[in-house]
Amino acid sequence: MTTSEPPVVKIGIIGSGNVGATFAYALLLSGLASEIVLVDSNKKKVEGEVMDLNHAVPLTHSTRIETGDFSSLEGAALTVVTAGAAQQPGETRLELSKRNVALFASLIPEITRYNPDGILVVSTNPVDVMTHAAWKFSNFPPHRIIGSGTILDTARFRYLLSRHFGVDAKSVHAFIIGEHGDSEVPVWSLANIAGMRLDSFSQKQGVPYNDAIKKDIFAQTRSAAYEIIRRKGATYYAVAIGLLRIAEAILRDQKTIYSVSCIVDNYYGIPRTFLSLPSVIGREGIEFALQLQLDEDEVSWLKKSAKILQSAVTESGLA
Repeated sequence: MTTSEPPVVKIGIIGSGNVGATFAYALLLSGLASEIVLVDSNKKKVEGEVMDLNHAVPLTHSTRIETGDFSSLEGAALTVVTAGAAQQPGETRLELSKRNVALFASLIPEITRYNPDGILVVSTNPVDVMTHAAWKFSNFPPHRIIGSGTILDTARFRYLLSRHFGVDAKSVHAFIIGEHGDSEVPVWSLANIAGMRLDSFSQKQGVPYNDAIKKDIFAQTRSAAYEIIRRKGATYYAVAIGLLRIAEAILRDQKTIYSVSCIVDNYYGIPRTFLSLPSVIGREGIEFALQLQLDEDEVSWLKKSAKILQSAVTESGLA
């Protein structure tokens, strides 16, 4: 009796900075990929990261990890783009646009030249604008372009809510939508703990919950990146895990719902824009975004967020 060899699952990572290297490490620990290829213009840095990762292989999974160039991406199931200028203290994500769009103009066509059938996952900031850039420069169908979007903001939101209400964060169901940035929108109207709306949970459990508390929790969510950057220079652990979960949903065809940057058209009247919405992710990429039943204020905030992103896309020369 013969047994077939397991399929080779290759994942490409563009950029070996904090996010790229941490994602590669998380990917190695997960065992999801049989081959990981890191591509970076800084040859010494990427070689050092690969050496370090390979020394963990005997203690983790039998994964082939190597440096490469764009041609090494041939056959990759997905390519995760983390390369780009880093956000500086006090700098907004949208202020990064022009520098990183210029990079994508040269980088994305090289990825798609050698990997025309894979899925592109983008985490470079400002991620919604850069996801739009990846779509424009790749000519991929939009379902094969996924921005990490507000998957991280949503995790921060759920964590802060869980701390306030004293429950496991996995039991808190809530989303941040819109821009991954200052105009992001908390969906308070649908937030719940195991199916209970937050106001009902607070009343039953005697936990305070009012507008001032909501304002404080959202302020902490929205400013988290700035606070982390001010203290340690960059954020990378949580976003790397977010990228891992997106990769897992794709490779295992899980149909998992994450708040990621995707293209919308006439969503509550919003014209074609890349922004974050809870979306079903499977083997082919984004299957569809959920049509959330938002309240009037949330719709208004989402439209304002979309306008900010549309202006950023135009100012970056992508429109």
